[in-house]
Amino acid sequence: MDKVKRSAAEAVADIPDHASLAVGGFGLSGVPNVLIEAVHARGTTGLGVVSNNCGVDGGGLGILLAARRVVRVTSSYIGENKEFARQYLHGELEVELVPQGTLAERLRAGGCGIPAFFTPAGVGTQVADGGLPWRYAPDGSVALPSPAKEVRAFGGRDHILEHGITTDFALVRAAKGDRHGNLVFSKAARNFNPLAAMAGRVTIAEVEELVEPGELDPDAIHVPGLFVQRVLPLTPQQAAIKDIEKRTVRGAERR
Repeated sequence: MDKVKRSAAEAVADIPDHASLAVGGFGLSGVPNVLIEAVHARGTTGLGVVSNNCGVDGGGLGILLAARRVVRVTSSYIGENKEFARQYLHGELEVELVPQGTLAERLRAGGCGIPAFFTPAGVGTQVADGGLPWRYAPDGSVALPSPAKEVRAFGGRDHILEHGITTDFALVRAAKGDRHGNLVFSKAARNFNPLAAMAGRVTIAEVEELVEPGELDPDAIHVPGLFVQRVLPLTPQQAAIKDIEKRTVRGAERR
């Protein structure tokens, strides 16, 4: 099946208001910027987003945040996005902060059809006991705290129950992909993109290089086409954009 779409607008055309999105990326690496911009251009709003972080001011998911298109975020890191922090602390955005490894496993579990699992991560903290602020009130008080989680001992060690995550759609970016949706990711872009791709009921992948079926080494494929419904080939100009999260400049060495 040829899953290639002609444009980003076509690829995201059926994402409705109030949809849930799993979005790949790690920092600024592997962020599906072209698809995010298409969702923004379409005017979709009321979105629930699951992503390791929420972009930066003016980039990635930060574009949707600034336009007030996102109402809930499940994430492990607020990071460098000042608008993300501002909306959260002022009660304008619901945020479920999750330990990074747990978030990764929740996405993987959802994609594999595993409804829940136990993990020791978070035992003895508010992650387990509840009370983490999911939403603040305008006066700074906690309007919606996280609930307590089930704790069970395995091998004499406490573990907490976490639920797998599935979303209506997933947006990911791959280094290579073929027309059947088989994907290959590069370096840090492989951290959360494959997991997000697995968790989406409809997964849309923008690919920096489109190849024909059979050109990818089967042993090199990170996500098989079974998980991917749409493929958007990027232009060379789009594929070449590689933003740097923190630029460090060093002066010439003295001799």
